[in-house]
Amino acid sequence: MTKVLMVITAADRWTLNDGTVHPSGYWAEEVAVPHRAFRRAGWDVTNATPGGKAPTLDRLSVGIAGGMPWKRREVQRYLDSIRNELATPVALDTIDAGDFDLVFYPGGHGPMEDLAYDATSGALLADRLASGRPLALLCHAPAAITAATGPDGVSPFAGRRMTGLSNREELLNRFARKAPWLLEDRLKELGVDYSKGLIPLRPYIVVDGNLYTGQNPGSSAELADRLIADLTR
Repeated sequence: MTKVLMVITAADRWTLNDGTVHPSGYWAEEVAVPHRAFRRAGWDVTNATPGGKAPTLDRLSVGIAGGMPWKRREVQRYLDSIRNELATPVALDTIDAGDFDLVFYPGGHGPMEDLAYDATSGALLADRLASGRPLALLCHAPAAITAATGPDGVSPFAGRRMTGLSNREELLNRFARKAPWLLEDRLKELGVDYSKGLIPLRPYIVVDGNLYTGQNPGSSAELADRLIADLTR
């Protein structure tokens, strides 16, 4: 059976430039849609967070910002069905990522607060990228590569083709104007060969060898489907 490690943020906030705290966490669609797709494919999914802390749902992601009402209801129903599983994640520092066929990071603003600075996650990402085995990051989750460094001090992701939430998409959120940094900018600073779709909020994925990335929440299904197709093949 294909085994998936889903690394979810444990943050419940995003601290902004002026010191104010924006309630945050993981984005509903980015956990629910891939998780459901993997399970329907017959795959085993293990959820992990820093410290094994139960992840926090960003309430904005089940409100208007989460899309059409039917879509939000569907996502919420699935999250409810795995509530007990999400409440008891494995601690990330107890995991051997080599035991998994796929490592998948969903987003939300939470990774900007914790995974971007988490040494355990950073080492996992660097090792996974070098292993040549599938690694996928969605929307804000590429923020986590900030914590990954090579022996020369250069990001192991430098030169790799990736996407992630664009500045234009981020700045649709008024509070983002007080962000300490924006993801698109950070990825470029790290030397990533960043690209984005022509139309904001539309699905867009980038595949570079074993590295899979999706630009935004709307890319969740397309990214999951591509992973299933490639790993099944």
